[in-house]
Amino acid sequence: MSGTTHEAMESPWRSIFQSAVDGIVVIDAWGVIEAFNPAAERLFGYSQAEVLGQNVSILMPPPYCDEHQRYLNRYLTEGSPRIIGIGREVRGRRRDGTVFPVHLSVGEMVVDGQRKFTGILHDLSGRVELEERLRSSEARWRAVVESAVDAIIVIDSHGRIEAFNPAAERLFGYSEEEAVGQNIALIMPSPHREEHDRYLQRYLQEGHARVIGVGREVTACRRDGTTLPLHLSVGEVVVDGERKFVGILHDLTARKQMERQLREQEALARLGEMAAVLAHEIRNPLAGIRGAIQVIASRLDAASKEAVVTREIIARVDTLAELVQDLLIFARPPQPHSSPVDLHSLVETTVELMRQDPAVSGVVIHIDGVARVAAADAELLKIVFQNLIINSAHAMGGRGELFITLGVSEDRCSVAFADRGPGIPAEILDKIFTPFFTTKSRGTGLGLPTAKRLIEAQRGTIAIECPPGGGTIVTVNLPVHDTAAAVASA
Repeated sequence: MSGTTHEAMESPWRSIFQSAVDGIVVIDAWGVIEAFNPAAERLFGYSQAEVLGQNVSILMPPPYCDEHQRYLNRYLTEGSPRIIGIGREVRGRRRDGTVFPVHLSVGEMVVDGQRKFTGILHDLSGRVELEERLRSSEARWRAVVESAVDAIIVIDSHGRIEAFNPAAERLFGYSEEEAVGQNIALIMPSPHREEHDRYLQRYLQEGHARVIGVGREVTACRRDGTTLPLHLSVGEVVVDGERKFVGILHDLTARKQMERQLREQEALARLGEMAAVLAHEIRNPLAGIRGAIQVIASRLDAASKEAVVTREIIARVDTLAELVQDLLIFARPPQPHSSPVDLHSLVETTVELMRQDPAVSGVVIHIDGVARVAAADAELLKIVFQNLIINSAHAMGGRGELFITLGVSEDRCSVAFADRGPGIPAEILDKIFTPFFTTKSRGTGLGLPTAKRLIEAQRGTIAIECPPGGGTIVTVNLPVHDTAAAVASA
């Protein structure tokens, strides 16, 4: 594995990569395998050590293995992808030479200027076997359908539902009694709902099918109106002279969520790299500018117009320096060193330290509650607590009361920061952890995103709520230190 990809695997999404149910394979621009997760090992029968450095064509049967590098080169030179960002059904080849069907979705990313391609593969062998069983034994049809893990729906030539198995009931929220007799458009969102009958009639008249015998990704609609991504394969059968269509649907929600998490982590990594470069390029010249302005200010009459201007310049430089410092903290990947932390003591120490800050000096801070020892990094927590205290002070205009309450459940510790400020408007509450988003006139927009990264790196969570009566409550949850486990591992 290359150094770049190895470092990527050490990022916060390593656990996603390692624990994913579907196979994940990362290749470089030459088709060389750089990462191969445990699910891929189980899927193809190769160990990671056997495939790293090999061309990805090792996982493909002819003629795909012969065509792959030519297709990859054409995409890199012409930029005309056929599968980037699109799921499709392909064939894979195991170590023992057997060929099997998989659903493949491919994403592209750039790491340190190098193009990488991430393939996520879901084994469709069970679905193909199921289709064979349905075709080969009409007598066993009902038992197979009833016990299937994937949703199975049978419709007639008019689009009316004739069978709706238990998996379909769980997936869509309709009972079989509610679904049977209804048009299949029942589970389709617009505009597919309005188009379906017209498409079905055209197929019956002209025989031109776009989905019969071909697997593809679709979007369906649950009873409660929510939509979900599915892999759909459709087969056609004739029963007593009447055409029927059998749809087998596999829920892709978990896989899509994993893809989204991978994209978000990749975007954060790129943003962090950019922020680090900017911060390092700006910090030294900024210090020089501030020093020069201070020298000029020292030679001026403190009451003069020029002195007022220099003080304003210094204030603005200090604001920029704060942004640079926030960029450096945000860009640095969190590397927590977990140890037993007395949260009550840490909160008290942080509060005493913050009382010296002019922005906080007018705020009365109350500490209440009890907490068990947390498993966390005290220094990283201190950064988070300081940020939350300053945010509360700013929300209250530098005056008011801040209530810090400690709590404990069976395996979690909590620290809640509740201020009496105006609260956060509902329309921007979901953007509050977005990097560079801020409601302050001179804010960096990195405080809360950095706090979220630091807390999640310690297996914790951070949440914000605004009660109807006003104010804001920010709650940090952390794992309790397990003394028994610590002794056992010592």
